[in-house]
Amino acid sequence: MINRNDEAAPRTPLMDRLTGEALPVLAPIILALAAFMAIGSLPTWLTLTLAGLAMGMMIFVMASGLTLVFGLMDVLNFGHGAFIALGAFVGVTVLRTVFPEYLGADSVALNLIAMVAAIVAAALVTGALGWVFERVIVMPVYGHHLKQILITMGGLIVVEQLIHVVWGPNEIPIEQPATLRGSFTMGEFGFEKYRLFAALLGIGIFLGLRAVLKRTKIGLIIRAGVENREMVEALGYRVTLVFVAVFVAGSALAGLGGVMWGLYDQLVFARMGMDNMILVFIVVIIGGLGSVEGCFIGALLVGLVANYTGYLAPTVALGSNILLMVVILMWRPQGLYPVAGSQ
Repeated sequence: MINRNDEAAPRTPLMDRLTGEALPVLAPIILALAAFMAIGSLPTWLTLTLAGLAMGMMIFVMASGLTLVFGLMDVLNFGHGAFIALGAFVGVTVLRTVFPEYLGADSVALNLIAMVAAIVAAALVTGALGWVFERVIVMPVYGHHLKQILITMGGLIVVEQLIHVVWGPNEIPIEQPATLRGSFTMGEFGFEKYRLFAALLGIGIFLGLRAVLKRTKIGLIIRAGVENREMVEALGYRVTLVFVAVFVAGSALAGLGGVMWGLYDQLVFARMGMDNMILVFIVVIIGGLGSVEGCFIGALLVGLVANYTGYLAPTVALGSNILLMVVILMWRPQGLYPVAGSQ
């Protein structure tokens, strides 16, 4: 005889949603509240939180291209860091040589013109490099992950050396646009203007990517091509060209992210792409390989953890994101939003 008290409680749609799509969205909020209790000071917490969000958005811009390429093309592109570094150098070159007066002018319009020009130039150059990279290096090793890792890592090293040839071995300093320097202050609370700009740009890119993938015909073709390539090609669509375009777009996003990160550090150097690849891969892994939504939430978590631990426990700050990745994967082994579930 079965005792009704021993039966499992029936699951409701709300419970399923909380354990499925909604719970990962709450993770940054839970982390922020826990940090507030540990920090105790509202102005300090607000400053660290907003700085973490801005840092997370810059990491998201760099990581979004990689997660697109892996999720839609099944390519492990360790050369992604080359596009980050090259984009930063191209953007800095445009700002220093073409628009130095605009960069230093006390005018939002002139500063934006300089920034847009640098970002567009970086995206165009890294997008073109991405096309060459895919045709020459990646295309011969489709379906072979180990070969992809080795050959794209080699491509990264080659591009770094080319940067040394063109721009020299030394670091190049770069100032932020005049109107984006300094901070907003309200009492004891302060927030850097450039970080606010970076956060808004990152959010805009996320919303744009999600809209393209979810609400446009090209997004439908891309997602259908991932699920059943033969069927999509039978309908007359050239999936290969679509996937090449995805690789180019991912490379362009990396270049854009490189410009933003270079201005954030106010310094660019050839190894900056490789140095940032650790954070980029952590975000892509914990987000769920190939998931734009997961990448966005993962980037927020990484940025917040880096800032909170840097303030509360500086000695463990360097390893904090590795610990975050371990905790997330123990909770959700496939990442926050696995591709199968996000599409």
